[in-house]
Amino acid sequence: MSKDGTSGSGDARKQLVASLRAGHKAARDRQPARAARQAPPPGPAAFDFSSLPQFRQLRMHRAAAEMIGLDNPFFRAHAGVAGATTVIDGETYDNFASYNYLGLNGHPQVNAAAARAIETYGTSASASRVVAGERPIHRELEQCLARIHGVEDAVVMVSGHATNVTVIGHLMKSGDLILTDSLVHNSVTEGARLSAATRMNFPHGDLHALEELLAQNRHKYDHVLIVVEGIYSMDGDFPDLPHLLRLKQNFDCWLLVDEAHSVGVLGETGRGLAEHFNVDPASIEMWMGTLSKTFSACGGYIAGSRALCDYLRATAPGFVFSVGLSPALAGAAIASAEVMAREPERVRRLAENGRRFIERARAAGLNTGPSAGLSVIPVIVGDSIGAATLSNRLLARRINALPIVFPAVAEKSARIRFFITSEHSGEQIDRAVDATAEELAAMARENVGFSSLVKSVRQDS
Repeated sequence: MSKDGTSGSGDARKQLVASLRAGHKAARDRQPARAARQAPPPGPAAFDFSSLPQFRQLRMHRAAAEMIGLDNPFFRAHAGVAGATTVIDGETYDNFASYNYLGLNGHPQVNAAAARAIETYGTSASASRVVAGERPIHRELEQCLARIHGVEDAVVMVSGHATNVTVIGHLMKSGDLILTDSLVHNSVTEGARLSAATRMNFPHGDLHALEELLAQNRHKYDHVLIVVEGIYSMDGDFPDLPHLLRLKQNFDCWLLVDEAHSVGVLGETGRGLAEHFNVDPASIEMWMGTLSKTFSACGGYIAGSRALCDYLRATAPGFVFSVGLSPALAGAAIASAEVMAREPERVRRLAENGRRFIERARAAGLNTGPSAGLSVIPVIVGDSIGAATLSNRLLARRINALPIVFPAVAEKSARIRFFITSEHSGEQIDRAVDATAEELAAMARENVGFSSLVKSVRQDS
């Protein structure tokens, strides 16, 4: 203890703290003054996507169309229900640009079913079905679709495109092979790309070429999936299912048939490709379909074995991590299926209308490609500018039919695509064919098309 009664160790501690503080102050005093923080140079708040080469190319295409006075035929706003007629800017047009094949969109029973579903469940399932979005109406729809396709079960998803992407991308893997018709839908090609499996195309409808690919490659891969469409959405033809079935069995493959455009169209009662060919649907692994066409709703599904559907419900990312289908859409699709089953004359009327259109078109010298004359009938023009011009000329004559242009199809295959429904009248079909033939003849006389555009550009330069 010190003489004043304080602890010597306490004095030492105080002195040490004071010394440290003094040292820290001296060090701060020796440091140069910090420069004022400068703000970064001004720049764009977000990336300017107009600088992308792809966007510049799009702008060039639009400028070329404007240069020749070609109106953009896409994204026109339509009022009311998409049926045999449509309303654009308050004017009524004959409509050949909707998927309402059996006229069920807007049907009173379908509208009432959607309204009842909203009253019971609201407008949204509000969660993934795995978590808390499962509703009885979902399983009712899946059982309904399974009965239509004649298989054990079905699983419904919120998007037709996403159904193919997630199912193909999930089931197939590196070491597998996917064989696709060259005209198969983009959703299939995207699913194949996601899967990391090898993909090979065979020429459209050429099942002998498919057999050669199988003979040369089947032994190199674990699983092989063949993908075709029930009715091809661009050309309107359909594959030889019995032949495909033989190839599938002989080479031990899986087969997926995309019936987006064939359910409600093919078969005596609209049950699709299997009914048309009288083939056991359970012998095909996967029937894919959409709800946005015959079933007048929105979404997609896979129908097949119970084991397949159970596996997809538990593991397919596009199902597990997506909200459940809107109850209103499920109700509308169920009611549409019920009307289709109760009124098979709708399917017969559609077939009669398709036959009338294609027979008159061919008699008029129009190129309808390989179309079977059912729900989808193209009129091939030969270049994108000609197809867009023809569409605009038809619109001027109160006929709404849209062009399909490159890159959706090859440039030389650019066309007007006519969707036929059970609700079109004979007079509407005759007007459409006659107007198309007349306008094409006029365009030929006026030399309208890509070649004339090139010629005018060269003259201007």
